[in-house]
Amino acid sequence: MTTVLIVDDQALQRLGFRMLLEAQPDMTVTGEATHGGEAVRKTAELRPDVVLMDVRMPGMDGIEATRHIVESGGRSRVLVLTTFDLDEYAYDALRAGASGFLLKDALPDELVAGIRAVAAGDSVISPGLTRKLIDAFTSHLPGRAPGQERRLADLTEREREVLTAVAAGWTNAEIAENLCLAESTVKSHVSRVLAKIGARDRVQAVIFAYDVGLVRPV
Repeated sequence: MTTVLIVDDQALQRLGFRMLLEAQPDMTVTGEATHGGEAVRKTAELRPDVVLMDVRMPGMDGIEATRHIVESGGRSRVLVLTTFDLDEYAYDALRAGASGFLLKDALPDELVAGIRAVAAGDSVISPGLTRKLIDAFTSHLPGRAPGQERRLADLTEREREVLTAVAAGWTNAEIAENLCLAESTVKSHVSRVLAKIGARDRVQAVIFAYDVGLVRPV
């Protein structure tokens, strides 16, 4: 059973999410929060698998709340919901450690699938949205963080190819087809890449790839 904490300052929005999620046989809503500070407290208390996080809220916003939740080192993963696909706050959420993004007008099935994917340790940003977010985000990137060059050097040539493909927004199936590999082999490569570069998930791997210059904005 996947447990979810809903964070949104609009009561009607929270109700809609709750009705959708509680209709799923494998999901349960453990609680709700109306702002970031409450989200941080309830995440620590309830330890949900997924925090469904709104961005713009009074007081502590969803970005700062995401940062606190991720830095706490707990098991909860954050799925951020944005109103616009190029919401500037979404770029900061990448740095804060969000495991993915969906638009608030996503279809119900897409939202449910996204929550399941994040709970399983995957990211849920579609390839097109990944490219939009990262291309805009990387124009504001700071210099490389200490140790990034060493972590990049630890990757094999094949692992670099896989990381480049991940940064391009390819799915495991697309990587397998283009690199002539079995999908199970791709999954193993992705897991090793994440471990070597110290990334929580594919979203953080994309940021790393842009940080070190392995790929560039189009």
